[in-house]
Amino acid sequence: MSDEIFNEVNEDLRNERMRKLWRQFGPWVIGAAVVIVLVVAGNEAWRWWQTSQQNNSAEQFVAALDLVEEGNYEEGIAALNEVEASGAGNYPALASFREAAALAQQGKIDEAVAAYDGIANTQGDQRLRELAALFAAYLLVDGGDPLAVTQRVGDLQVDGHPLRNAAREAIGLTYYQAGEFEQARTQFDAVANDPAAPRNLAQRIGLYIAQLESQGITGTDAAGASE
Repeated sequence: MSDEIFNEVNEDLRNERMRKLWRQFGPWVIGAAVVIVLVVAGNEAWRWWQTSQQNNSAEQFVAALDLVEEGNYEEGIAALNEVEASGAGNYPALASFREAAALAQQGKIDEAVAAYDGIANTQGDQRLRELAALFAAYLLVDGGDPLAVTQRVGDLQVDGHPLRNAAREAIGLTYYQAGEFEQARTQFDAVANDPAAPRNLAQRIGLYIAQLESQGITGTDAAGASE
């Protein structure tokens, strides 16, 4: 009987100590739990918001593309500008590229080049900057100004760069337009001798070289100049 009472007293004491501890630390524990719940809920809400924003940006981007494809360039470019200004995820960058392309489609080459140059000078992603510079270079080919093209993509010609052969093509075509056939052949030979050149590009380069050979440009002098 005494053992039973002793056990009950001990149980009451343990319960009382627990109640005191809870009164002392309970608010902090509850507060910490609430913070954790709020943080988790906040993260989930942030993910949802980001997804929602990106979905909205995707819808805006597609709608802008539809306008451009329908020939409504003014409205389409205005819609693309809106995506650039307030879009989420990668859509602002995509919109800036598509806007430059839309300007080129309208024959506004100077404006399109300026748009691509703007991307190349401000975009945070290096590969996107280089891609914009390459697109600007291709638009400048018909102008026959090798310096303008080389200034944009000359640095991309280094071995191992994924855009090296596209850069060589743009520079080579510009030299050809300028009537500097030897230099053009040098650029085309560099692509032809690169085993990593994409097949469709290699086929185009083959046609360029055949055209130059029909003009008597054999590549001998160009090969010697590159040594």
